[in-house]
Amino acid sequence: MFTGIVEQVGLIVDMKEVDSNIDFIIKADFTDELKIDQSVAHNGCCLTVTSIEDDQYAITAIKETLDKTNLGGWKVGTKVNLERCMPMNARLDGHIVQGHVDTTATCIGRENQDGSWKFTFQYNSDDLTVEKGSVTINGVSLTVVDSKDDSFSVCIIPFTLEHTNFQNLEIGDKVNLEFDIIGKYVAKLMSRN
Repeated sequence: MFTGIVEQVGLIVDMKEVDSNIDFIIKADFTDELKIDQSVAHNGCCLTVTSIEDDQYAITAIKETLDKTNLGGWKVGTKVNLERCMPMNARLDGHIVQGHVDTTATCIGRENQDGSWKFTFQYNSDDLTVEKGSVTINGVSLTVVDSKDDSFSVCIIPFTLEHTNFQNLEIGDKVNLEFDIIGKYVAKLMSRN
């Protein structure tokens, strides 16, 4: 379980294809606090730490993950939003995030609003966003604005821009989306009627 509050931005320093999987080596400041078999969210995708060496650790993305997330587009030098799982005695500063990516979206707008930034995303999914509801984009818990059937926007503060990989996000880039878990359950229940 995660909160969508990014702890730091890690760096892909190496990668190796193994059959249909890719092993990624990530450099992160908190590596010395990790343990093998620990879950870490990478751009919102929960993956298991498989090895640790100095300030770098490894994860494996299987074909299913590569097909359904933006991880298949990572390369050496890619900056990745990182969050360790939430301790049960901590505050939930973002919203309930499972680390299970629902779909990807494409950034179709990036607008400097003189003190904040507005990003617009288009996606193809039956899942919905709601105005002022929560969504996770590349592991960042955000509030939806301008919700439409196949697109939505979010507005972010300078701190979020500086401390996540939103600073590198350009129009045309693919991001990972996890829709609000409560909204997904409500939609599922409503579809049964």
